[in-house]
Amino acid sequence: MIDEIKRKQLNKYKAFATGLFVLMALVFIATTILQKTQESHWIGYVRAFSEAAMVGALADWFAVTALFRHPLGLPIPHTNLIENSKQKLGDNLGNFVVSNFLSPENIRPYIQKLKISGFVGEWLGKEKNQDVLIKNLSDIILDILNKLDDSQVSHFISKKVSEMTDNIKLNTILGNGIIYLLDKNDHQKIITNLSKQIKDYIIENDEMIQERVKKGSYSFIPSFVDNKIADKIASGLSDFFKEVEENSTHEIRDLITRKIYEFSNDLKENPKWNDEFKTIKNDLLKNDKLAEYSTDIWNSIKKTLTEELQNEGSTLKIYLSKNLNEFSQNLKTDESLQNKIDSWVRATAYKYILRNTHQAGNLISSTVGNWQGKELSQKLELEVGKDLQFIRVNGTLVGGLVGLIIYTISHFFI
Repeated sequence: MIDEIKRKQLNKYKAFATGLFVLMALVFIATTILQKTQESHWIGYVRAFSEAAMVGALADWFAVTALFRHPLGLPIPHTNLIENSKQKLGDNLGNFVVSNFLSPENIRPYIQKLKISGFVGEWLGKEKNQDVLIKNLSDIILDILNKLDDSQVSHFISKKVSEMTDNIKLNTILGNGIIYLLDKNDHQKIITNLSKQIKDYIIENDEMIQERVKKGSYSFIPSFVDNKIADKIASGLSDFFKEVEENSTHEIRDLITRKIYEFSNDLKENPKWNDEFKTIKNDLLKNDKLAEYSTDIWNSIKKTLTEELQNEGSTLKIYLSKNLNEFSQNLKTDESLQNKIDSWVRATAYKYILRNTHQAGNLISSTVGNWQGKELSQKLELEVGKDLQFIRVNGTLVGGLVGLIIYTISHFFI
């Protein structure tokens, strides 16, 4: 529609310029005929004006037309300039834009005015925008999940687990873990709880102790003696473990601690433990089992993600929405965060634009160069052709005036 309006305006001004030329031609013909029958001086002046005006009109018509096509279809040298020089025109236009619009001094003021954080914060603060963002992200991730080859993903997980476990020394990890608990004294809770459990067990099972004593006693020893011995044993053991439970500095605790330290160091340094755990690891992570584990892991992850992304009220989407709200508030209120983000955006945009200015020049050059010559001429003529018609009009009038001046000077002074 816009091109059609421009074309109508162009044709209108072309007709006006051509009409002015035709008018001068008619005046010239009329004054030439009159000059043969009448001797009035004014006829010569009008004839000189119209004659020079025709010359000026034709000269400027030729100049304007030569830009866009061959005048009258004749392949005159240095005409149809735009079509013949479109590549050079594209190169020059690209270089002009890069040099005058994308130079560091020109883009820096605009880059320094960029304030993205506030805009992003306001945009993210609107619930409908959050919903759109989360939905689009969900669709993208779902599309990726559906396009992934499950067997390849499982194989990838299996391979990575195998690579990770090859260099892992489980005995060292376990030994360091035990030493970590000992250093923090967390094992004392275990000793306390275990002592209480043993004490309670002895108290609750005193009859079992009596039976054990009777079973190991001689037949000639009376039962009340066996029972007395059993009670002493049970009482002694329960009192001992009660002491361990209640006394945090009991010697047995130190003994247990030393023994666990010794076991931990042996676990780390003794090669037999490395071999033992390697055997266990290899048994647990055989190729077929590892492949099965990897498949199960991937299927579980994929199923969970798919359900979370498809369900509008899922925990994942609620979590994302909550964090988007928090991030939006931070963007609107945290000046330090705003400055960091805006500074990063400005620096990145500035570097990216400067690094790719030649791409803009190449784009303009290639775009203009790839246009059909006739198409390019038509596009440019629609844009500037209307104004160029005034050159024809001015050429007609100025030519006429110059011709009139020359005629006057020659008539009076020569």
